[in-house]
Amino acid sequence: MTGGLRLVVLGLSLSSSWGNGHATTYRALLRAFAARGHEVTFLERDVPWYAAHRDLVDPDWCRLVLYDDLGALDRHRDEIRRADAVIVGSYVPDGVAVGQLVQDLAEGVRAFYDIDTPVTLAKLARGEFEYLSPDLIPGYDLYLSFTGGPTLREIERRYGSPAARALYCSVDPDLYPARDLPQRWDLSYLGTYSPDRQPVLDRLLIDPARRCPDLRFVVAGPQYPDDLDWPDNVERLPHVGPADHPEFYGVSRYTLNVTRADMVAAGWSPSVRLFEAGSCGVPIISDRWPGLESILAPGRDILLAESADEVIGILRDRSEDERRQLAAAGRARVSREHTSAHRAETLERYLREATSVRGHAEAGLLVGS
Repeated sequence: MTGGLRLVVLGLSLSSSWGNGHATTYRALLRAFAARGHEVTFLERDVPWYAAHRDLVDPDWCRLVLYDDLGALDRHRDEIRRADAVIVGSYVPDGVAVGQLVQDLAEGVRAFYDIDTPVTLAKLARGEFEYLSPDLIPGYDLYLSFTGGPTLREIERRYGSPAARALYCSVDPDLYPARDLPQRWDLSYLGTYSPDRQPVLDRLLIDPARRCPDLRFVVAGPQYPDDLDWPDNVERLPHVGPADHPEFYGVSRYTLNVTRADMVAAGWSPSVRLFEAGSCGVPIISDRWPGLESILAPGRDILLAESADEVIGILRDRSEDERRQLAAAGRARVSREHTSAHRAETLERYLREATSVRGHAEAGLLVGS
């Protein structure tokens, strides 16, 4: 497979960033992938909760198609069959049936892109096959995972994946520039509500806010329960669209990263917020998890905290020069290793390698017959 590739992606959402991190991930990756000379089609189930919050309708770097239900995919059978590669994403509605359709039809590389790997594996262990079942995994030539490290070998050994590869999230630096703006908040947090993240958010932001009424905090994101008790110095923003992220980060002295429990347990699971904030030049305070040091260097590119005291110490005691040095180092690391261009190059390499492996296997079958 040489020259430009024809890629079909069946993902949760490209059109709406509301309440999910998938859209921004796909947008950054596929825009950069198309810039490498490839043709991209994105097939998205048309669902009401995203239809009401669409912030991308007609991208100029890929063809976006909305379909009503599983039956409506029949009109795209030839496109799926002829593609050089087809990717099915995690949390796609009727994902098991969609995956089976792709494996039955696609003549090119068939890949699963897991943007929720630890959650997926926990579901599989409980026998919950919401969008992926164990019998489908060996039929995907590639298992692309948001989680790296030992989890990749588990996917291969336990579930029979021919090739599990890390494909972390990334940032498009053109859309997430650093901006020198007047500071509005001492510590910000951007993320959809999650019950398993909330205790850490309480410890690392809400508790410091209660103890430091003279400092300013913000929590942005949808789906937070109405009965949560927010201190007076914590501003609440129900949604901040991707176009407004650079300004959100730009007016923050520091921003907080909080990782979901399953991803902490698995390790090697960076959030897209790490790279967005880093690209925007805001210093990051994060919870701890295995593998973080392979992505951003603690103490140089990022600061780690486990308690309210540590967060307060950072906000109170670090000089402005130290803050700016941390921001510059983080931004430089993201620019060197974690942009969408880096991930698009990695994806292309994985797809070409999988094509070569598949070609050799098919040639062996022909010889054997």
